[in-house]
Amino acid sequence: MSKRRVVLTFPPSLVELPITYRLVKDFDLKINIMRAHISPKEEGKLVLEVEDGSTEQVEAGLRFLEEQGIRVTRLSKEIKWDQESCVHCGACTAVCLSQALYMSPDWELDFDPNKCIVCELCVTACPLQILEATF
Repeated sequence: MSKRRVVLTFPPSLVELPITYRLVKDFDLKINIMRAHISPKEEGKLVLEVEDGSTEQVEAGLRFLEEQGIRVTRLSKEIKWDQESCVHCGACTAVCLSQALYMSPDWELDFDPNKCIVCELCVTACPLQILEATF
C-alpha cells in the first residue's frame, strides 16, 4: 500500500474543478483531506493524504494533478517532539489545527504523527522549543 501526504496549490482558475472526485473516481484512490483553504477567485491550498494498494496508482493520480496545472508538493518533513523535556503545558495544542497534539485524560501531552500536517505552528508555540520540523 502506498500512502503519501501532499499539498496541492490551485491557481484561481482551477479552484472550482472537482479534483478530489477525479482522484477517487478515475484513479481509485482513497483520500483524506487534512486541511483546506479554498475560495472562489483565489489561489487554493489543500493538504491531502492519498493512499491506495499500488504506488503506480498514486503516482498516476499525482501526475494527473500536475498536468491540470496544480502544483503538487510532497510533504517530506515531520515533527519531532522531545517528550522527556516536555512539561506538558499544552501551549502547542492551541495552535494544532489537525489535533495531532492533544492533552490526554491524565493531562499529559500526546502526539499522533499520523494526524500531523507539518504546518509547523507548534514549533513556534512551544515555550521550551522542544518541537522541531525535520526532513
